[in-house]
Amino acid sequence: MMKRILPLVLMVEALLLTAPSSQAQFQNGGQSSLLKVPLISQRAVVTQRIGITDVTVTYHRPLVNNRQLWGKVVPYGKVWRAGANENTTIEFTDPVSIEGQSLPKGIYGLHMIPGENEWTVIFSKTATAWGSFSYNEAEDALRVKVKSQPSDFHEALTYDFDEVKPESALVTLRWEKVAVPFKVGVNVNEITSKSLPAQLRGWPGYTWDAWDDAATYLLENKGDLQEALKYEDKSLQIEERYDNLLTKSRIEDALGQKDAATVSRNKAIAMANAQQLHAYGRQLQTQGQQAQAFEVFRMNVKKNPNHWLVHSEIARMHTAKGDFDNAVKEMKLSAAAAPEGAKPFMERLVERLQAKEDINK
Repeated sequence: MMKRILPLVLMVEALLLTAPSSQAQFQNGGQSSLLKVPLISQRAVVTQRIGITDVTVTYHRPLVNNRQLWGKVVPYGKVWRAGANENTTIEFTDPVSIEGQSLPKGIYGLHMIPGENEWTVIFSKTATAWGSFSYNEAEDALRVKVKSQPSDFHEALTYDFDEVKPESALVTLRWEKVAVPFKVGVNVNEITSKSLPAQLRGWPGYTWDAWDDAATYLLENKGDLQEALKYEDKSLQIEERYDNLLTKSRIEDALGQKDAATVSRNKAIAMANAQQLHAYGRQLQTQGQQAQAFEVFRMNVKKNPNHWLVHSEIARMHTAKGDFDNAVKEMKLSAAAAPEGAKPFMERLVERLQAKEDINK
């Protein structure tokens, strides 16, 4: 029995010796690692999603408490737990890059080796240890070197996500007046594209719009267009709509299938309601295709002559001819019939036309 107890006693003694009394939970200088009682170094979790990949840091937050940290409480040149209590961990739900080096998805023990200017950030395959006391370099998944930076004072150790971009973010440790950032990169398009088949096997796969969304993602993010076309055909099998027919025409255009694209587009336009035709025409305008936009507007005028949006389209066509008087008249009709939420916007368009401003630009 004594042989089993001895290692536990030695571990507790080591923890007591390395835990400053000012940070202790109990009067004897220790804190329970077995029971759920309040800890001085409180637990925190911070998560950032990059694309569809979650990056989560779980850690405990020691306080400065008027101590000299760097080179003293936290020695230079030695492996440190990068927090307090058990392992600080970092989890990636997909493969990532750390400072440009590849790291598989998973949960890692996060350790650091502080230096006066340069730090080593360590991702250990063991994420269940107590601090860095049993750290083993042979279990490293990755090590990177980064530069520390000056920071505003932080009493409690903090992890932040900085410089968040579509495909990357900086994970930054801040404590006292030091910041230690490292960059996490994600191949968002590749990960998202690979995830689509699995996502579509769930309940979204029974809906037309999920398949349409998947096809649209591949189309707009330079993905596999043949795969996008398969997704769109599946969407159309579930329910044929203006939306997925128009998306199909865009995919066929991108594939150079111009005749097929025309057929799909014409079929979509024939099914479109007033709002859909208006949105399509305005989209063409924003893409610099004014003549094509006006062609769509004229279709809308023919199909839905009394719709409030159609009056705004007539106003736009008058504007293109420099006929601001008639443009103002039509836009006023549009504003008068518009839903309450749209009235302020339409009234601003009236004012711009009264000032003879080209609202098509």
